[in-house]
Amino acid sequence: MRLRLMNNCLCLFAIAVAGCSGYPATLPDISTVAADLVLPELSRGKPAAGKRVKQAHPDYLETEVHHILYLPCDWTPDKQFPVIVELAGNGPYKNRYGDVTTGRVEGSKMGYGISAGKDFIWICMPYLNNAGTKNITRWWGDSPKYDPQPTIDYCVKTVKWVCEQFNGDTSNVVLCGFSRGAIACNFIGLYDARIAKLWKAFIPYSHYDGVKTSWPYPGKDRESAMRRLVRLNGRPQFICDEGNNAQATRAYLQGLMNMETMTIMGTGFRNHNDAWLLRPSSARRALREWLGKVVQP
Repeated sequence: MRLRLMNNCLCLFAIAVAGCSGYPATLPDISTVAADLVLPELSRGKPAAGKRVKQAHPDYLETEVHHILYLPCDWTPDKQFPVIVELAGNGPYKNRYGDVTTGRVEGSKMGYGISAGKDFIWICMPYLNNAGTKNITRWWGDSPKYDPQPTIDYCVKTVKWVCEQFNGDTSNVVLCGFSRGAIACNFIGLYDARIAKLWKAFIPYSHYDGVKTSWPYPGKDRESAMRRLVRLNGRPQFICDEGNNAQATRAYLQGLMNMETMTIMGTGFRNHNDAWLLRPSSARRALREWLGKVVQP
């Protein structure tokens, strides 16, 4: 009887803790909320306002490397636009909730959901193989070396080139990523001083560089992650994750840095899926408000 009472008390305590944390015991699936945004179909031809097209940097036209470019519906050549650069998750991936990730640039959704298709140029940036000749869908480079330099080279060149061609504002470039891309916000985006200087702010969704150290690539250890984190140099990050997972990142970062520049919250959904941003939610609203304050002329 006493053991049963103790067990009941423990259950009530667990429920109370879950309630105090702000997360219900069971989070909704994204399928329960109707999307208010639909990703534009890929178009042929040259980039134009409201078009989403496949492109390659001129130095890579003889390779299989490519990125996806979207010019906002309000784009004009006589006005500067801030830029969202997005890095995709690993693929192929599917979980029990039906969340699917291909790992390809064509499947990325964050930038469109964040911007609603206006006010921002959006680039879905690839990860390259060790030879720098084609896009890959898992991590960066090839096993076991996982060389990030070809990916970094393409990213640095392409951000500069797109901004020159389409009047992107190089002082307002935001890096975002889902899953593998969330880790890559720091691992790739802060890998060295050359690429780190590109970014105004960061939006890693689902995972964070240095929190988990069992990944297969070199440099996943916390000492290496800390060296990359130093290059953040006070710039803001909006860190989000499904369920309570973002709290693991909060626990990791506390004591390492000034948390005033970090906004950390859950998406409000159970899904490991960047399509949550195509739906209205308090997390998306908070993210857009944060971005409006961060990206300024």
